[in-house]
Amino acid sequence: MRGYPEGVSVIDQVRGDMTSAMKAGEKGRVGALRLVLSELQKAHKEGSSDELAVLRRERKRRLEAAEQFRGGGRPELAEQEEAEAKLIEGYLPAELDDAELDAIVADAIAETGAGNPKDMGQVMKVVMAKSGGRADGRRASARVREALQA
Repeated sequence: MRGYPEGVSVIDQVRGDMTSAMKAGEKGRVGALRLVLSELQKAHKEGSSDELAVLRRERKRRLEAAEQFRGGGRPELAEQEEAEAKLIEGYLPAELDDAELDAIVADAIAETGAGNPKDMGQVMKVVMAKSGGRADGRRASARVREALQA
């Protein structure tokens, strides 16, 4: 989403970048973009308009695969997966910094009236909605857990 004009869909951005990568002869980049474009188009056909959710899911898949490859002694494949995750990350909005995320968590706790870790689900729902896809779920979860235990 960075560096693209307002109103241009992620699918159009990926398609344009893939064309540029083809012209530049960047085979690895073309392959990664083709997979991302395929997932975005599939989600669009299934009626999902949340392109950012698709990108986050695909990024998460790449990072999990990289972890498994490293555990299996295949660092070269892990690096490839991490490179693809970084490529996908370029289409996502910038992550919230710690202070912004902490402020959202504090607001969500106040809004829900949460007082202990049992209320974590309610707080997470509000935090994820307010963060607008700019916070990783695992990171947000850790912050909420920390705040509720304090």
